[in-house]
Amino acid sequence: MKLTELAKKLNISTESLKCFIQDFELDLDEVLCPNFDVKPEFEKFALENTDFLQQYASDLEKNKSVEEIADKINQPKEKVEEIIKKNPTILDNGMYKSSVSSFGVDYKLGGNYNFVYDYFGNKTVLAERDFIGYRDLFFYISDVLESFINKDEAKNWGIEKPAGIILYGVPGSGKIFWANKISEIIGYQLKEVKKYYLGNSYPNGNRSSFNNFLISMMKEKKVILFLENFDEITQEKSAEYTNTKENNETSEIILHYINKFVEEDLLMVGSANTLSGIDEEILAPGRFDVLIPVFPPNAKERAEVILYSLTRNLEKNSTLYKILEKNDAHRLPFWNPIAQKMKTFSNTMVIDFTQSLKKRIRKIYYKSRNENLKIDAAILESALRDASAKLTEEYLNQVQQFIYDVSTHNTDDFPVRLENLKNELETYKVVEEPIRTIGFHHNEEEKSSDEHNL
Repeated sequence: MKLTELAKKLNISTESLKCFIQDFELDLDEVLCPNFDVKPEFEKFALENTDFLQQYASDLEKNKSVEEIADKINQPKEKVEEIIKKNPTILDNGMYKSSVSSFGVDYKLGGNYNFVYDYFGNKTVLAERDFIGYRDLFFYISDVLESFINKDEAKNWGIEKPAGIILYGVPGSGKIFWANKISEIIGYQLKEVKKYYLGNSYPNGNRSSFNNFLISMMKEKKVILFLENFDEITQEKSAEYTNTKENNETSEIILHYINKFVEEDLLMVGSANTLSGIDEEILAPGRFDVLIPVFPPNAKERAEVILYSLTRNLEKNSTLYKILEKNDAHRLPFWNPIAQKMKTFSNTMVIDFTQSLKKRIRKIYYKSRNENLKIDAAILESALRDASAKLTEEYLNQVQQFIYDVSTHNTDDFPVRLENLKNELETYKVVEEPIRTIGFHHNEEEKSSDEHNL
């Protein structure tokens, strides 16, 4: 059963069901299969708690003030305001849009909703999950892929499958991960376009070209072609920028065949660092008109990535796990403070931190053979400095460009993420102090001013 089918059975909107999953921070691995089928545990919960989900959906649709929410959940107005101010969806008259749930606010303020989690048994430990955070991005992607998931989209709404998708974001943000996730959701085979396919080449001694390669892929069924450096390949022709002959030919071949992609069950997914400078013909409707921003992880997701990377494939009787356990570092709260310091870090940078940390802990352990060693601030800060090596001016400029791209193309889709990323980037901006001239001009100016006033 798909999520849309379950929502219909519950007589609520699919959107409200997605919001419920995000509000109550349910692990997607516990709720949905990779192909977007609902897992039996979640279906059982939903059908046995239909009244609650209908109340949640009804509340979600209503515009409501802070006072009304506070009164409904019996919480102080100030605490409700603190939760809601993080969500920018507010109307001019002080009433909040439907994306604010009274139940979600209550949950974040410590309301007891244990009955929700009782249905899922023991939660999947972080190291064994296939998916960390990014619920909002997952559901956004599932929406744009609805025409693949639901065959009635074209018949009922005239919404056709996209021919091309662009995943854009700073280097190391996980675009290849999301390309694989798209492949899982729609059941297409993912094939990466190797660099030697672009232009003319001789793999295995046989002459080949991108044109021939693309024709052969269209003969296969249900294929995703993943193409990296898409922004460089499809750069618009201009006096300021001269693209390579190879890239120009590749771009022209894509434009020549793209109208046949859908009927041949082929989807092309381009990976780009930025949308700036991509040829407008490529972005035209019916071509690569689905743009998906891949954000750097937020603070909570960074903490989850740290714990995941440290404990993945780690036995509980291993030396590292015992050290983590003795420091209470096998639990998420331990990593929240250091994750807060990793502002604008890409997923790759966060993983670099964990690799550096493992090496430092190992080095200290072999000096003393003591499993009771303390993971203190000095060790954490040293690993953070190592990981910060990639936090260059060039990278921060790429983050700034990414913010501009999202503000231009997806501003209404991720308002909270966008605002948080802006705030994190702001912490790196240098405020120049005014230059003071050497000497006693200041006093002389004051004296001159006083004489003038007299």
